[in-house]
This record gives sequence, C-alpha cells and structure tokens, in this order.
Amino acid sequence: MTVPAKKPERSPRPSEPARAPRRRRKEEDGRDDLRTHSTVANTESPFLNRELSWLAFNERVLAEARDLRNPPLERLKYAAICGSNLDEFFMVRVAGIHRQIAAGVNTPGPDGLLPRETLALVRERTQVMLREIERVTRSALKDLRAQGVKFARVAELGKRARAQLREHYLAEIQPVLTPLVVDPSHPFPYLSNLSLNLAVLLDAGEDEEPDFARVKVPVGVLPRAVCVGDTVVLLEDVIAAHIGDLFKGRAVLAAHTFRVTRNTDYEFEEEEAEDLLATIEDGLRRRRFGSAVRLEVMRETPRAITAFLQERLRLAPEDIYLLDGPLGTADLMGLPVKRPDLAFPAYVPAVPDLDADEDSGIFDTLRQGDVLLHHPYDGFTNILDFLEEASRDPQVLAIKQTLYRTGDDPRLLGALRTAAENGKQVVALIELKARFDEQRNISWARKLERAGAHVVYGVAGLKTHAKVTLIVRREEGGLRRYVHIGTGNYNAKTARLYTDLSLLSADPDLGADVAELFNHLTGYAAAEYTHLLVAPDTARRGFETLLEREAAHARDGEDAWVRVKLNQLTDPGMIEALYRAAREGVRVELIIRGVCCLRPGVPGLSQSIRVRSLLGRYLEHARVFAFGNGGSPEVYFGSADWMSRNLDRRVEVIAPVLDDHHREAFLSILDTEWADTRGSWELNVAGEYMKLPGDFSAQATFAAARHPQ
Repeated sequence: MTVPAKKPERSPRPSEPARAPRRRRKEEDGRDDLRTHSTVANTESPFLNRELSWLAFNERVLAEARDLRNPPLERLKYAAICGSNLDEFFMVRVAGIHRQIAAGVNTPGPDGLLPRETLALVRERTQVMLREIERVTRSALKDLRAQGVKFARVAELGKRARAQLREHYLAEIQPVLTPLVVDPSHPFPYLSNLSLNLAVLLDAGEDEEPDFARVKVPVGVLPRAVCVGDTVVLLEDVIAAHIGDLFKGRAVLAAHTFRVTRNTDYEFEEEEAEDLLATIEDGLRRRRFGSAVRLEVMRETPRAITAFLQERLRLAPEDIYLLDGPLGTADLMGLPVKRPDLAFPAYVPAVPDLDADEDSGIFDTLRQGDVLLHHPYDGFTNILDFLEEASRDPQVLAIKQTLYRTGDDPRLLGALRTAAENGKQVVALIELKARFDEQRNISWARKLERAGAHVVYGVAGLKTHAKVTLIVRREEGGLRRYVHIGTGNYNAKTARLYTDLSLLSADPDLGADVAELFNHLTGYAAAEYTHLLVAPDTARRGFETLLEREAAHARDGEDAWVRVKLNQLTDPGMIEALYRAAREGVRVELIIRGVCCLRPGVPGLSQSIRVRSLLGRYLEHARVFAFGNGGSPEVYFGSADWMSRNLDRRVEVIAPVLDDHHREAFLSILDTEWADTRGSWELNVAGEYMKLPGDFSAQATFAAARHPQ
C-alpha cells in the first residue's frame, strides 16, 4: 500500500505551619525549576484533579533528573523512570479517559472537570513533559560523554568501528528483523504496545507514490544498547544504518523511528469466569490489541508518514507527539555502562541477627518480642530467612501467604515449594490480576500447584493487595502463630529499591486476626478482627472513627493531630473526613509521595492541613497512620493507600503497632521524613508543589544509622 500525499527529636504533635519557600530559578546546582505546574483546574473545587496531580508527581521526578547534585547515571535513570511512568499513565489513565468520553460520560469528577476537559489539559501537559524528558535525557548523555562514557551515532564511528558494527549486525541483529511492506497483499501490520519501529519509505518507481514498510526494532529480544568496542550505539540507529540490507533491489528513501502506546486497561469478567486463571490468560491476549492512545514520531518524519500512521491507528491530531529522540527513554534504564563513580555509591543493607544464640532460631527471637525492619536500610534477607527456616522446621505445620508482585527471586518460591514437599500445609493466595505481573503470577501459581501447595486466586471482584504471612508451629504448650505484616511486596528486587516497613511478630492477638483473614479469603467465612483494619470490610470505617476521635479531642481543647504517610490520596470520602477533622482544629501533616487530590491551606476548610511529597534515591512506598489520641499516640501501618480502589475494591491489611518501643520508632521515622529538605516538596493552596530548600536527607540519615562511620 502506498503512503498518501542530622535528625530532629520527635515533637509531641505536628509542627507549626511554615511559609512556603519562594520559587527560585537557575540554581547553581542545576535545579532550574523548583515549582510544578498547578493541579488546580477549577479554583472553586476543594479537590485537585487526579490526572494533573499525577503529572505534577512526574514533574518532581523529572526535577531529580535535572538536579546536578545527582550523578549523571542516576539523572539518566530518573529521566528513564519519568518516561516509564508516562508510558503507564497513557496505557491506563489516559486510556480510561478516552473510554469515558466514548461512553458519553458528561458528569464532572470531584474536581469539577468533565472527561474531555481533563483530556485536553493532559494532552497539553504531556506534550511539554515528553519534550522535557527528551531534553534531560540528552543532557545526561552529554554529561556522561564529558566523563569519558562514549555514546555515538553510527555516522560518527570510524571506518574500523563501522566494519566491526556491520559484522555484529549481520550476525546478531539482521536475522531477528522482519521487514513488512504494506501493499494490497500485505495489510497494515499490528503494532504492539510500546514497540519501537522504523517507518521506511521505498521508491516505487517513476510517477508512483513511495511504498510504506515497517521494521520492528526488537527491543527486549535484543538490548537497546549495542556496544562497539567501548562505544555505545542505540539499536534503532544500527538498524537504520543498514536498512538497505533488508530491502535489496529497492531504493530506501527514508527511515524514521516511531512508537505506539495502547490501552492496556482491560477489565476481566470475573463474575462469569468458571476458571479464573484461564480467564486472565485470555484477557492478557485481548489486552495486547487495545486501541492506540498515543503515537510518538521523530520530528523530521515526513508529514505523509505521520498522517498515514495517524489514520491507520485512528488517532486524533492531539495524540501525535513530535519529538527529537531518543524515543522510549524507559529502555535507557540499564545501559551497559560500568562506571560506579558516576552513580550513587553502592549501599549494602544491614542484616540484623535474629537468632537468639547459636542453638536457636528466629522463632525463639520472636517469642521474646516483635522485630521491626525498615527496608531497604534493613535487608529483605531476614524475611526470606524466616520463610526458609519455617519450610525446613519439622515443628512448622502450615505456611499461608499472600502474593501480589513477587519478582523472580528463587528463594521465596523455593521456600514455599520446599515447605509443600516437606508435607506442610502451604496456602499461597496469588493475585492473578496484579497489573502487568499477571503472566509471572500465573507461572508461580502453576509451579506451586505442581509442588503440592494449595493455590487460591483471591476473592471474586477484589484484588488481594495485603502483604501478610502466617506460620503455624507446634510448640510446648500447644500451637503458636507467627506473622509477618508489611507495606511492601514479597519481592527481593524492589525491597532494595523501595522504602517499606516489616513487622515480624508472635503476638497471639495479631496471629489470631491473620488466621481469621486467611479463613475468610480461602473459605469465605465471616471474620471478626480484634486489632486489624481490613479492607473492604473494616478499614474505611476504622480510619474515619480514628479521625472522628481526633476531632473530638480538638473540640475538648486537647492537642489533636494526625500524621499520615501514603503513596496516593484520592478517595473523596477520606479527603472529606480530613477536612472535617481540620475544621475542628486537628492539625494534619500528610506525606503523600504521588497523587494528592486534597487541597491544603483553604481557609475554613483545610488551613490546618499541610502536604509534602518526598522523593529520593529510593521510592517511598510505606503507608503509616499516626494519631495523637489525647497524648497517647496510636500508630498503624499496612498496605492500603487512601484511594477508593484500596478501601472498597481490594483486600488490604492495616495493623496497629502494639509495642511501645516500635511505636516510638515509627513516630521517629515520620519526624525524620517530615524534616527532609533534600527531596521534599510542599503543596500549596494554588495546587503547586514548591521545592523545600536544603540538603537534609531522611534517606541518607536512615542509611547512615545502619552503617555509622
């Protein structure tokens, strides 16, 4: 077919409000933008727009990519994270807006915007953001070149290097490639989600329109970076430089890179599924063919090619992004550059010794008291040791565990398989609907079933997002339960990259509650909990009751405060509950890493609420909830953000911190993070995030505490 023409002491309550720092420009350290765009689209609404708030979060990540205090390889990584974040944003959130518009939704959201109004604002902001991600990526690559890391285009290589590259291309790259020409006998090919492609124009002869061909750049099958000696070249550049070899006998007029993003927000019809695993697998196949929501093309691409792709993908002109490259910056996360001097210094997590003595193990330690771990400063190894010891211990009768995002670490899977093979009762509640981890979780389910474990796929209509383990052990005096409750997944890789909290306990009340939870999840038995807040059953009302109690303390003239740390705050009900508490005089401090739809500082509504976002080397992932309680603080932690999906459509576990020493540790963590200035931003009433000035890093403080000089 042709182409048409130092750490602070803990205060008894949250600190006094402070004036937001003024915006500064062109700092000597390279931070040239210390304010995000506003998340306020409707100045009369008490709610901030969710999508604009997410984009403001990605802008804060992008600020880390610009910050010259970060080493160049880390700045490149931050830029790649921004690109990866934006890919998922389009695949899920933007796709969802398109679906609302197609369904004729004309009801404003809590922020007062219609879906089409939100989409227009998102398109405008993402056009700017994508160009800035590219600019920052090129800047980081330039700085790496200045430090002796060699990046080049093929045209910049010397004769010998080009000959070496050609040998590599013919032997390792070309056999993988498939040129597809579009003509009456070859229909327009399916372009897979996030695929990088070359649009090729071929001379069709005199007075004929050029033919269009597509060559998929096989990123994933092959690495994005090709090494020629000590020089790195991008794979698409190598293919473009040798494109004539794929179309022998045809004159190649041009070859330009483009990239497609598709809707992956596929809904699984659980209620009608007789076999949930088979339903998920079928859904994954269907999701591959979601409609396109974005097309990225190189700016120099001829308009005819862009128009041809736009027509075939059925996209609006506003969904076309003209860029200077490189496209798909997320693929630059792991470039083969061995220069530790250009990255953050390596950090080795502490591994507390949880064996009471040489002749005892972790179970003896837990009988003496709970163990609190703060990842990644404390290693995830202790959790794996806990499971492995349980799998081998002849006194252990049962291991029950929820699994959401597991990663590929063999120790976790190995411990569960060993336990099952040793005749223990192993129950693995595997969430097959964990977005983008479905296939891995299906694989885990099958392996565990073959080992003899009892695999449960969760509760119909809900995602099981809780992070809990129950171990039942026969001891003198009877059976004893041991539990692990955490804020992060059972994933050794992300435990090195995310900040999370883990509690190992032999508390009988916590053990009884966790046993109730598993009986409820596997047998649908009614559950009654003494201590746990469990979504969707008791968590929302439990949080509202805690906030109402704090408001009552304020009405009685007592010092009333709330401090909460979350990933996201979007649920209108919880935001309203915070507003009610604030109107009663409760002082509220929120550390919300990502999306926050609460609008702080509004007189008469939220003037006693402050919101900060903390970013750093590690992704802040823990969820902690602290309440003043009239001078006797209570602290909870767990897996749930204050989002409607977490409180109403997921199984989540939030546990109280019962040990006085550990309660103080949680409060100290919150104090230290609130004092952070290195990576903290404060949200103002106008919906802008203002960067706090200073260099005090909570993350560096926690790391130094594990490895004092």
